[in-house]
Amino acid sequence: MKRLMLTAVLIACSMAPAIGVRAEGQAGEEAAIRKAIESYVAAFNRGDAMALAALWSPEAVYTSPLSGVQVVGRAEIEQQFAAMFADAKGAKLEATTEAIQFVSPNVAVEQGTAKLILPDQAPEESEYTAVYVKRDGQWLLDRVTEEELRVVPSHYEHLKDLEWMIGRWVDADDLAAVVTECNWTKNNNFITRSFTVQVRDRIDMAGIQIIGWDPSTKQIRSWVFDSDGGFGQGIWSKKGQSWHIQTTGTLPDGTKSSSVNIITYVDDDTFTLQSVNRVAGGELLPNVDEVVVVRE
Repeated sequence: MKRLMLTAVLIACSMAPAIGVRAEGQAGEEAAIRKAIESYVAAFNRGDAMALAALWSPEAVYTSPLSGVQVVGRAEIEQQFAAMFADAKGAKLEATTEAIQFVSPNVAVEQGTAKLILPDQAPEESEYTAVYVKRDGQWLLDRVTEEELRVVPSHYEHLKDLEWMIGRWVDADDLAAVVTECNWTKNNNFITRSFTVQVRDRIDMAGIQIIGWDPSTKQIRSWVFDSDGGFGQGIWSKKGQSWHIQTTGTLPDGTKSSSVNIITYVDDDTFTLQSVNRVAGGELLPNVDEVVVVRE
């Protein structure tokens, strides 16, 4: 299928609620646009090129972002749709509206993403901006620009074994409490672990750890920074139900340190933590005994 035929169809709006700033009194006009949206999606999914072309203004213009070729007017638009439906039987359209804004009482701009679904092929997605004009009481498509949707890679598959950590955790006794909160970042490419050490009624130290997949070394790595000025990094390896984290760091006074921290999954609400092989400034330090951490 020609790309021109594909991009010409990626102007439909979804039936999902629009997000945008609406002037008072525009609710009725937005409802009319949504009714046109329903008609557009229905006409496309039944392969009705004539009905689709009727939803454009007589002098409507679409410009392909790849070839620069313009499709002008209802007659050419209908021809493009007819050719596409003949070439790609069973094509279906899905779209999501991100925003609808009214530029004037008779002009509205809609932004969104569209997905073209073809039998036995991977869906193709685009971001688009569509300009509507109101003619004789009807909202019609007048100008459309579109570009290929940027696909953001995700390393979730490499990090999903740590998903049980997401949430809020606490390790406490009569004197102090360590509270940790874990969250995914956008696109699930990193996990952030923010922590605070509270002694009685004051925060003694706080910090953040970032856990992610290093595609260059094919390993899970982490970086940590604390409020005292210390920082470090770790390399994670899984052994059964435990994660062994080989850490190296720099203390606030510049002293170099290293350790092996072991996180062991018990169940979705419990894990244990211990630190062994601890060295600071070239001197071996005592191990930190295993502690139980629970979901709060």
